[in-house]
Amino acid sequence: MDLHRVTEEILRNIFIEIESSGRHVHVTKEQARALFGHELTPDRPLSQPGQWVAKERVTVIGPKGEFKNVAVLGPERKEGQVEISLTDGRHLGITLPIRPSGSVENSPGAVLRGPEGEVRLPCGVIAAQRHIHITPDDAARFGVRDKQIVNLQTYTARPLIFEDVLVRVSPDFATRAHLDIDEANACGYKTGDLGRILS
Repeated sequence: MDLHRVTEEILRNIFIEIESSGRHVHVTKEQARALFGHELTPDRPLSQPGQWVAKERVTVIGPKGEFKNVAVLGPERKEGQVEISLTDGRHLGITLPIRPSGSVENSPGAVLRGPEGEVRLPCGVIAAQRHIHITPDDAARFGVRDKQIVNLQTYTARPLIFEDVLVRVSPDFATRAHLDIDEANACGYKTGDLGRILS
């Protein structure tokens, strides 16, 4: 019996790996061409299948400040979007709504600047609602369903229970819990930390 494999299987049935999501931008193909003169170029993969960090970077500009060298994630989307923390929003002078990724209606906008030009987003700047990407098999194992709201216990340097965590179920996902940088710092997160769903 491989004790290491058995231990990993037990952990997988109890805990979920946590990841911290830093500030980043999603753009359309047209926006990428306006900003960089070409479509996005993959640099390195993310944990979610088919998702990657692009080689390109942008400056995000708000009414009171800006962030340079902000990561752009691919592939391109149907709408531009900026995902930052509430602390980032204060630096930019933007009051952010907390939304699921992709829910940008009636949200504030910003200017994106690239080496070839600028794009003004009329909306799309949000603080992403903390969430769990989960496969259907893992959802069944943990007893949760798509769009369910759960609590997440973190086993981190400063353990916390996060409420209002959105469950997103898809066969296209890898099972991970995503916190933004403010939330990750609050619980003392480090790479490899685990959490547990409290329904």
